Amino acid sequence: MKKLSARRRHPLAAVVVLLLALAATGGLYAAFAPADKAQADETAQSLAIEEGKKLYTVGCASCHGTGGKGTSDGPSLVGVGSAAVDFQVGTGRMPAQQPGAQVPKKKVIYSQAEIDQLAAYVASLGAGPITPTEKQYSPTGADVAKGGDLFRTNCAQCHNFTGKGGALTDGKYAPTLEGVSAKHIYEAMQTGPQNMPSFPDGVMPEKEKQDIIAYVQKMNGTEAESPGGLSLGGLGPVSEGLFAWVFGLGALIAVAVWVAAHTAKAKKS
Repeated sequence: MKKLSARRRHPLAAVVVLLLALAATGGLYAAFAPADKAQADETAQSLAIEEGKKLYTVGCASCHGTGGKGTSDGPSLVGVGSAAVDFQVGTGRMPAQQPGAQVPKKKVIYSQAEIDQLAAYVASLGAGPITPTEKQYSPTGADVAKGGDLFRTNCAQCHNFTGKGGALTDGKYAPTLEGVSAKHIYEAMQTGPQNMPSFPDGVMPEKEKQDIIAYVQKMNGTEAESPGGLSLGGLGPVSEGLFAWVFGLGALIAVAVWVAAHTAKAKKS
């Protein structure tokens, strides 16, 4: 009896065995789950690239060539990255209706899912700027005043100090930034579309891009103020000079005519 009693298991032994089993199961999950997730992500990416290639063949290859190597009608897309595709296609600039000095913004013809597939395919052709996440381009908590300084230093020469846009040479122009989403402003700074220089993170850090976005949205928002009174569209000295010539000079001429008319009447009397 004593021998059997000595071999009797402790009441907590079953609990210990259960905990060890759970730990072993967790270890197996930790060992295999990440691999399964990575494989699933890789499969999803491959499917996106495959679907993007189909969309590219139909809508883009005629100008940019098979494999994105470019033709006389369109530049190479090798190395432009997914951010450039998301910007160009997401703003309706691509596919272009016809070649010209500047491709204008127009109605978007692809869904966001299709844009993501096109971006995945073009990104597979060569490394380039990656489509930013919401955390990267969100202006929440950004410094609007610093963004204004950065914008006036780097952007106002073309886009006007309030982002209303402006004319460039040879039929080109800097488009207005009014109504442009934070994501597309960030991507434009990343990729430098058309006549715009690029501002990669090594030149302009992510935080500074967020500050600029906050400034642009503040200046073009519904609550924007004009301390000087009538803003005249915020277009700067051209519109202000035109206003002065038409209304200011017109008022002076009207006053001069009135004075001359009354002087003549005074002399006659």
